[in-house]
Amino acid sequence: MSTHKKGRPSNGQLELLWAILPKAPLIFKVILLHILKMSESAKYLDLRSDVIISVLRAMLDTPKPRAVSEVQAMTLRDPGVKGRLWVSTMASKVPPEQGIRDALMAAINGMSGPEQKDAPPLRVPEIVPVEAEWTGYRAAATKDSTLPAISEEEKYHELMKECKKPTTILYFHGGAYYLCDPATHRPLVKRLAKLTGGRVYSVRYRLAPQDPFPAALLDALVSYFTLLYPPPGSIHEAVSPKDIVFGGDSAGGNLSLALLQIVLEIRRQNKKIEWFGEEREVPLPAGVTASSPWVDLVQSLPSWERNQKWCYLPPPRLLRDEYQPPADDLWPAKPARKHIYIDDAYMLHPLGSLHLAKTWEESPPVYICCGWECLADEVKYTASRLAQDGVTVVFEEYEAMPHMFAGVVPGCVESRRCLDGWTKFINAACEDPTKIQSSYKTIKAKTLEEVDIDVNKLTPFTEEEVRNMAHQRISGKKAPLPDVTAKL
Repeated sequence: MSTHKKGRPSNGQLELLWAILPKAPLIFKVILLHILKMSESAKYLDLRSDVIISVLRAMLDTPKPRAVSEVQAMTLRDPGVKGRLWVSTMASKVPPEQGIRDALMAAINGMSGPEQKDAPPLRVPEIVPVEAEWTGYRAAATKDSTLPAISEEEKYHELMKECKKPTTILYFHGGAYYLCDPATHRPLVKRLAKLTGGRVYSVRYRLAPQDPFPAALLDALVSYFTLLYPPPGSIHEAVSPKDIVFGGDSAGGNLSLALLQIVLEIRRQNKKIEWFGEEREVPLPAGVTASSPWVDLVQSLPSWERNQKWCYLPPPRLLRDEYQPPADDLWPAKPARKHIYIDDAYMLHPLGSLHLAKTWEESPPVYICCGWECLADEVKYTASRLAQDGVTVVFEEYEAMPHMFAGVVPGCVESRRCLDGWTKFINAACEDPTKIQSSYKTIKAKTLEEVDIDVNKLTPFTEEEVRNMAHQRISGKKAPLPDVTAKL
């Protein structure tokens, strides 16, 4: 039971206040330049967004990184459920068979390239109970409402009473694969649930560095199967794949697209999965969505440098030896690796760096959005590759917006427009995906004017150039030639 008194700031609020206080001169400068229209950002951003993005940039771009365990712990604090939402927490049961893990490992092996040819054996994750939060909109609540003292099952049934549609979003939160939690993303997923009239299954997947690649992939696949084929004793009924849309932001966008690739590869291998005593098909979802997906795990494309002034993400130094976090109980990893999420030999595996995937053929419709952010090049290149492979793509680029702006500056008109486009796509995918038409648009700042983008000009980079930039980021060498079997 909380002892926090109404009107008195919490420890988290006090920590935030102390973190922001040193930025007071910066805040004053941003406000002054904005009011006088002397900053470039003032042409595109409202004042509140300009201040938030500037402060975030200053807080994240530090001379020395903080310890991994310290930063991770800060993002895993649960403030409790408050406001107009239902949350019912559940955990998937562990199947008696190993079939779902075997299928994942076969997919990883089937998609491996020359970079993994002489790699050490990949660690095999355990199948564990995967927690998730069923989240829905609670219309009759107020902004100060808390959840009633009832069981999780009763909360779920109350949530279901308010669902207007069977639409189910299988959601993966962002956080660079080592930060955040469904709790940090409740405000966002609540809005997704409200605007779709459906519900969100927000997954608490395992985080790195404790549980690196491919643990999160296994948790994602288990969560999908838990929706499709509820284990005995589940509180929910089976969800049709026609009512499921994958979703995620940043690293969660990577995971959303990676889960799609896993499903595609399992289907290419013509496999079924033994799950609680039955052989189960692996169907495609109705659609897939990704907001600012982090698909280039090694930060190799030029927008990581070029778009720094529009984004709050720090420069691309994830793999630099001189910018490694101080040692603690989580990092460096054992055995040692450069990347916090993935072993060295697998950094360019197409289930890690999704922009290097060989094919997206047979995918359901995909929605992708980004801003003028550090990840813009990789997101636009991925959208282009999807289009080249015949996938129905709805792509939106928001002028002057930073990374994952819909969650960071939710009050601005661009964020509201993004959520509107995002949820309209979800509803269309669940109602009749054949009616979705590919579109590629720039959404102008403030006015929200929509300008068509020529899909053939979405990216200036060829596949060879992208692969070489990724390899050069890691080793300074160009990509090895693919291992092509001779045709008889």
